[in-house]
Amino acid sequence: MSSTARASRPVRPARSPMAPPRSFLWTRRVFLTLLCGFVLLPVYVMVSSSLKPLQDVSGAFRWVPSGLTIRPYIDIWSTVPLARYFINSLVVAGSATLCSVVIAVFAAYAVSRYSFRGKRVFTLTVLSTQMFPGILFLLPLFLLYVNIGNATGVALFGSRGGLILTYLTFSLPFSIWMLIGYFDSVPRDLDEAALVDGCGPLGALVRVVVPAAVPGIVAVAVYAFMTAWGEVLFASVMTNDETRTLAVGLQGYSTLNDVYWNQIMAASLVVSVPVVAGFLLLQRYLVTGLTAGAVK
Repeated sequence: MSSTARASRPVRPARSPMAPPRSFLWTRRVFLTLLCGFVLLPVYVMVSSSLKPLQDVSGAFRWVPSGLTIRPYIDIWSTVPLARYFINSLVVAGSATLCSVVIAVFAAYAVSRYSFRGKRVFTLTVLSTQMFPGILFLLPLFLLYVNIGNATGVALFGSRGGLILTYLTFSLPFSIWMLIGYFDSVPRDLDEAALVDGCGPLGALVRVVVPAAVPGIVAVAVYAFMTAWGEVLFASVMTNDETRTLAVGLQGYSTLNDVYWNQIMAASLVVSVPVVAGFLLLQRYLVTGLTAGAVK
């Protein structure tokens, strides 16, 4: 072989001594491919089943549908009052998220910036509430709501307000604990500069600390919303036909005579849109907030 032919060959760049071995790279690719397939397979089953007629879904499953139809996406709104369930879930999850974020911001700011008697006990108590399973509070909350309604006439059981208070018992402790860590990462010099400029403690919180802590607040809001949006246990006990949420209302597609599997799949995809869209839009804030709250 001539020297000209050797010179025309492309020269491969030398591998860095710190580069991982090729076997590791191929193992990682295979593992990630299998993981993606494991995650996307249920999604494909849901999408394909939601586009099939009921007789095709009720029979043996076929990976390639013989015929596609959008009729299930139209029928889901008439088979059960899905629109009412959607509004109930939106009101309950949105209200629980708003209350959780507002209360957690003030509580976490007080713990992060001020020293007071019982501060350590308070933080440990807030954290310890996460150790108990939710079902442990089901019967006490049920009895409490019923007794309050009998004594005062305030209908908490079977109402949206009662369900919002119930969800606050789960989302609020975690929200406070997480924002404490995030507020600790915000320099105190910002508060002092705001106080020098004439702001009070509340003004420093609203004008300086909250804008600097937006990623952490967004992470807390996403957590609170997702917790309330998909909760089933308390929603199945604390609601009635008028206040039923989506997580419980999907059971209406199963009757004594038949199960509308195609409509269940279609409704499940529809009710997942708000959570998926919100997660994609706020992903960068969510990752930053969770990371900062975890390391501080």
